[in-house]
Amino acid sequence: MQKPYIALAALLGFTVYTVATMLTAEQSLLAFGWELMSRPDTAQVVIDLYLMAVLACVWMYRDARGRGRSIGSVLPYFVLTAVFVSVGPLLYIVVNGFSRRTLN
Repeated sequence: MQKPYIALAALLGFTVYTVATMLTAEQSLLAFGWELMSRPDTAQVVIDLYLMAVLACVWMYRDARGRGRSIGSVLPYFVLTAVFVSVGPLLYIVVNGFSRRTLN
C-alpha cells in the first residue's frame, strides 16, 4: 500500500478552503447549487462534475468489494461525495490508501 500524502494534502487544503468559503458565503449551499444550474454554461460544469462523482463512487464501491468490505463501509464516502464531490473520494484514499488489487 502506497502512502496517500498527495491525497491528504489535497483533502486538507480543499476542506479548509471549503469551510472558509461556506462561512463567508452570502447564500446557502443549496441556493448556490440552484444558481449554478440556472445557466447552461455553469450547469454543464456541474453535470460534468457529478458524472465524475458517480464514477468515483463506482470506483470506491469496487475497491471496497475487492478488499472484502460491504457497501455499508462506503456509504459515508458516498454521502460526502454527493455533497462536496471531491471530499468523499479523497477521504477514502486517505483512510484506505492505494491498492493495486482489481475486481474482475
